[in-house]
Amino acid sequence: MFNKRLKENNDINLTQLTIPAFGYELVRETLLKDILGKDYKSILYWGGKNLARKHPLETIQEIIDFFESAGLGTLKVTKENKNEMIFELTSDLITNRFARDSEYSYQLEAGFLAEQLQNIMGNEAETMEQQKKKLNTIIFTVQWE
Repeated sequence: MFNKRLKENNDINLTQLTIPAFGYELVRETLLKDILGKDYKSILYWGGKNLARKHPLETIQEIIDFFESAGLGTLKVTKENKNEMIFELTSDLITNRFARDSEYSYQLEAGFLAEQLQNIMGNEAETMEQQKKKLNTIIFTVQWE
């Protein structure tokens, strides 16, 4: 019980910290690209799925809150039907990436969404990423059987 409470207190403290985006970008977009090479995008997708397994969520609202808390951006559902959900992700960092014309992959977020929706819906799920530069938005289409 104590270890769980200690972890929760540490998690709360981490959500209250802010760091320069430059450091985050250095690790995610420079170091990881160099280390992972040509498999960068597929490993990020797998990594996102793995993160979702370590942080299982039960509702769409919890996923939205997680994205905000993790500094991934503001996530919202734009369309939903029987076998598909479409999400829109925005943030100042995404806007900045588009302004810098930097090639950026959102496969970490895509994998995270795929795994979370797979658990919530109870069916195998896959996420496709689409970047909308003019709208400074990332569109994630999650589909399941």
